[in-house]
Amino acid sequence: MTESDPDAELRDRLADAVAQEAAFSGWTSLAIRNAGERIGAAADARRLFPGGPVDVLAYLSRRADERTVEALDREGGDLRTRERVALGVKLRIQNTVGGKESVRRGLALLATPFNGPLALKLLYRTVDAIWYAAGDTSTDFNFYSKRALLSGVFSSTLLYWLNDRSPDDEATWAFLDRRIADVMRFEKLKADVTSWTGPRRATHR
Repeated sequence: MTESDPDAELRDRLADAVAQEAAFSGWTSLAIRNAGERIGAAADARRLFPGGPVDVLAYLSRRADERTVEALDREGGDLRTRERVALGVKLRIQNTVGGKESVRRGLALLATPFNGPLALKLLYRTVDAIWYAAGDTSTDFNFYSKRALLSGVFSSTLLYWLNDRSPDDEATWAFLDRRIADVMRFEKLKADVTSWTGPRRATHR
C-alpha cells in the first residue's frame, strides 16, 4: 500500500489472480469476476479495472516494465550494453505472470484491430524502458532505430518463448542471444557505412 495508491496491494493481487484465471477463461470479464471472487475482492474488481481485461493487461505490462528496470539496475551494473539489453529482454519475459497460456491469450486479445494501438503503445513502453535501463542516452535518429530493432527482437523472442519446452527455457535465451548478435552486426554495419560516406559536401555549379 502506498500513499499515492491506497489500493496498490489489492490491485496487484487482483491483477495476478486475473492473469492466472485467464489461462483457463481467457482475458474476459468472467476471468475478472472469478478472480475477484477467489481473492475476496469481487466488489472491487470493476472499480480497480474499469476498462476490463485490457486494463488488467496494461497494468501488468507496466508493472513488469518497472520490475524489469529495477532488476536490471541490480544485476546489470558491470555488463556491456549488449549484455544489459539481452538481460533486460530476458527479465521482462520472466516478469510476465499467469504462465504461457495466459500470455498467449493476452497477446491474442491485444492483436485484435480495436486493441492494436494499445498493443503498440505497450510494446514501445517496454523496449524504451529496457534501452534506458541499459544506459542508452541517444537523442538522434538512433533513438528510434534502436527501439524499432529491439521491438522486433522482443516480439520474436516472446513468441519463441511461448512454444519453448526446453529446460528453464534455455532454447529461448539462446535464440535471444542470436537475435541480439544480429542487431549488433546491423548497428556496426550502419556505423561503418556512416564513416564511409561521411558528411556531404556542398556542390557548386
